[in-house]
Amino acid sequence: MSDDDEIDASRAPLLEHLIELRKRLLISFATLAVLFGICLYFAEPIFGFLIEPLAKAGEKKVYYTELFEAFFVQLKVAFFAATVLSFPVVANQLWQFVAPGLYRKEKRALLPFLLATPILFTAGCAMAYYVAIPAAVHFLLGYQTKVGDVQQEALPRVGNYLTFVMQFLFGFGVSFLLPILMMLLERAGIVTLGQLARAWRYAILGCFAIALVLAPPDAGSMVMLAAPLVGLYFLTLGVIWLTHRRRAKAVEAEETAA
Repeated sequence: MSDDDEIDASRAPLLEHLIELRKRLLISFATLAVLFGICLYFAEPIFGFLIEPLAKAGEKKVYYTELFEAFFVQLKVAFFAATVLSFPVVANQLWQFVAPGLYRKEKRALLPFLLATPILFTAGCAMAYYVAIPAAVHFLLGYQTKVGDVQQEALPRVGNYLTFVMQFLFGFGVSFLLPILMMLLERAGIVTLGQLARAWRYAILGCFAIALVLAPPDAGSMVMLAAPLVGLYFLTLGVIWLTHRRRAKAVEAEETAA
């Protein structure tokens, strides 16, 4: 085969891959656009759900100080909700693009991680909404006290509060994907169970560093994010150990049968 023939043969698969990638991206963006329109229509009740922890803490008013702030908040709420809701579709499109190039064993190994990703992300967001955000709001509103003869009073801005909530939800959701990352690294042979177990001190330090970056800048929020991360780290070590035991038993059974 000549050099020209080899170039032509390699061009066709590349073109097919680009067409397939464009198709998957179009489906993902179309899903995001449709969900954005739906979420924009329901932006007010969605924001009402997000602002519930503030209302339960006794703050019945939020303020906006710029003319377009309330409008842009609704756009942000709609986009954030659409991004979260479209994540399973985007992950599925990514899987359908990558899967044809994988062996059957690789597909079997990666599929559980793909299914676990939205579950863990949702669990992180749920913990943020039902535990971390209410605790942080109560703590921060506790500074409404008298300083000498002057009364300190919180006047939460609608845009600032939304940023605060989104930072919590995103930080907890992404951080709860730590077990997926650890198991993928171990499965790929980049790290071993022994290395992960021996590095537990550095892992705890890393969990607090992640919390420092992703959580709102107060000590309580950081601890509330770092503590479950540390727990997830040790839980993942246990899961990897159990997986190794199951593999060893399967190999032993095969050898015995042979």
